[in-house]
Amino acid sequence: MKRFLYLLIVTSVLALIPLTSNAQCKGFAKKICRLELNPFIHDGNYHAAILTEGEEAELYKTFYSDQDYRLAICGSDNLPEIEFTILDANQNVLYSNKDHDFKRTWDFKLESSQQLKIAVKVPVGGDESEEPMSGCVAIMFGLKIK
Repeated sequence: MKRFLYLLIVTSVLALIPLTSNAQCKGFAKKICRLELNPFIHDGNYHAAILTEGEEAELYKTFYSDQDYRLAICGSDNLPEIEFTILDANQNVLYSNKDHDFKRTWDFKLESSQQLKIAVKVPVGGDESEEPMSGCVAIMFGLKIK
């Protein structure tokens, strides 16, 4: 019985660790990354996750025609510059910040409504003998009110 209670407590504590990390990451997105959207109005969604050097993440989002958007990507200070690429449904690259000195924002307007893929990558930085760094990466969207 004691062993069962011990396992239950340990499992419960381990299960809460990712929730705490994700909550801190969401807080990072709210406090730090949201500022990158100014003067655009935040769409109200927080897309943030803990990523490690070398990891990639993808997000699909529908954008509507004739609307001005700002996409902002930011990562924790301990991470190298975050790469992001925007692709259409045919996998055509619409934008890559790698071609623009790793700029953290992209302002755009689409001629037709469509779903785009936002691919985010944390490149491997510095010395390969060190432990890979992990940190929060957030993707934020803003709208320009006309």
